[in-house]
Amino acid sequence: MAVTVKFFANLRESLGISATTVDYVQGMKISDVWNAATKEREMPTGLLTAVNMDYEKNDIPVSDNDEVAFFPMVSGG
Repeated sequence: MAVTVKFFANLRESLGISATTVDYVQGMKISDVWNAATKEREMPTGLLTAVNMDYEKNDIPVSDNDEVAFFPMVSGG
């Protein structure tokens, strides 16, 4: 039982990984996935998260075999 985790843009560079898996635990939320995948690093402010390609808030639960993706906030002009 596992959750696939993906990191994009400067998150990928700062963490040194683009993808990993974490053990799924019943009741796990997106923030728990972040903590497990990053060894408890502080979650950046304004981080965008997606579960199975749908944007979600950090406090929603995930399920076994979900894919959780983390994106830095993007701005442009």
